[in-house]
Amino acid sequence: MSKNFYITTPIYYPSGKPHMGHAYSSIIADIFARFKRLEGYEVLFLTGTDEHGLKIQREAEKNKKDPKLFCDELSKNFRDLTSILNLSNDDFIRTTEERHYKSVKDVWNRLVESGDIYLGKYSGWYSVSDEAYYDQDEIEEINGKKVAKTSLSTVDWVEEESYFFKLSSWSKKLLKFYEENEDFILPKSRRNEVVNFVKKGLTDLSVSRTSFSWGIPVPKNNKHVIYVWLDALTNYLSALNFPNTDDKKFQKFWPANVHIIGKDILRFHAIYWPAFLLAAKLQPPKKVFGHGWILSDDKKMSKSLGNILDPIEIINKYGIDQLRYYLIKEVSLGNDGSISMENLKNCINNDLANNYGNLCQRVFSFIKKNCSNKIPKPTNLSEKDNKLLNQLKNDMPTLINLVNNQNLNEFIKKVVSYSFEANKYFNDSEPWSVKKKNLERMQNILFTICEQIKNISILLNCIIPVSTGKVLKAMNVEPNMISIKNINNMECFNYSNELKNLNILFNKVENDN
Repeated sequence: MSKNFYITTPIYYPSGKPHMGHAYSSIIADIFARFKRLEGYEVLFLTGTDEHGLKIQREAEKNKKDPKLFCDELSKNFRDLTSILNLSNDDFIRTTEERHYKSVKDVWNRLVESGDIYLGKYSGWYSVSDEAYYDQDEIEEINGKKVAKTSLSTVDWVEEESYFFKLSSWSKKLLKFYEENEDFILPKSRRNEVVNFVKKGLTDLSVSRTSFSWGIPVPKNNKHVIYVWLDALTNYLSALNFPNTDDKKFQKFWPANVHIIGKDILRFHAIYWPAFLLAAKLQPPKKVFGHGWILSDDKKMSKSLGNILDPIEIINKYGIDQLRYYLIKEVSLGNDGSISMENLKNCINNDLANNYGNLCQRVFSFIKKNCSNKIPKPTNLSEKDNKLLNQLKNDMPTLINLVNNQNLNEFIKKVVSYSFEANKYFNDSEPWSVKKKNLERMQNILFTICEQIKNISILLNCIIPVSTGKVLKAMNVEPNMISIKNINNMECFNYSNELKNLNILFNKVENDN
């Protein structure tokens, strides 16, 4: 079985400030990428920015800037976000890069050669904000304006010469593909939406525009620029040095293991993208996971409603690990989730400060006072000790399965339960009482609790990497030892080295009055 893993975020349209939706997609993808590395996989984790289209062109004109220079400024905000969110991405792609132009033109030429592209005339509803076409039944009128039902973005009637992709001829082939690849679209509810939509029949898709110029020119017809979604989706190939399909990177990582996306762009990834790829004689990705929206006051975030949550403000106030943990624990992946500052505070105080953080602090403090600040080497672990350690070890196949099936909520709940159990074990074992009667027993208790802290820290490392990194470093666990295979591996500890100083991991959040 291949030990390579390729995961992507959507590439973000950089016309506005990064918001919580961008942060959520990126954090989810980062957690999966980090976990696969813990499993021993070679991982390629891609994110980036989608920089073409009429909206960007208009914004650049409004600001009296060259579109490319304007995009350089905008894209930097999203590149900076990767550091703020502590992402472990291996690449950051921009659709204005030369490597991307090459990929898009090659895909276009493949579609021409396959007979799937023809020249015609487009007339229909188009949203500049969404860079998307909508059918009549997807439009409604609000306050005298035509808007898309899903996004509430204004739509305009557009008529122009256009190249079309023969999407209508791919309905049956796509349905067959979905049937043969049951996990291609997840969660299952999203799969059902897509299948039902395709069963109604697909119409040919306009894949070029002549009404603006900021895009990749159509080969052999510079009057047209390539439709932004055919352009943008190809980024997943561009990062693999496509069109060189003999390249080691392409051979190693394509097809992608999973595209992490928001549910609002599911149609582009689950219908258009596999159709483009199959027509171009390329394999579709293995999985597209459409997560829900992060809601603000139970409503989708939008500029017009003025309810956009700024992840940077929350990070500056509470911390990046705290936000990452909260989003994964409290928002059920695949469903919409509303952010509550009250729940965030409770999460920080109860799960992180009182549970995991307090456990590490009190154990290390006790070892410092009673064991010359060194983790004791075990001699004869009791049934109680082994029960604590083996429960987690025996659960590892289940835990790995939960992550590989995108069930992060159950994964984190299970890991947190081990932390509560570890706290209970420490309290019940009372090493402070035992030390007077049986020094060996005290040492075994301390080894057992340290081993469990190490195990829990390895599992949480993909979610709260900063905090767990501090704990593992304090325990002198080398970076190359932080892996799933070293769960319950006693060789991870250097018993002759003193524990390093560990400051308070999580400050409790006081209620704002």
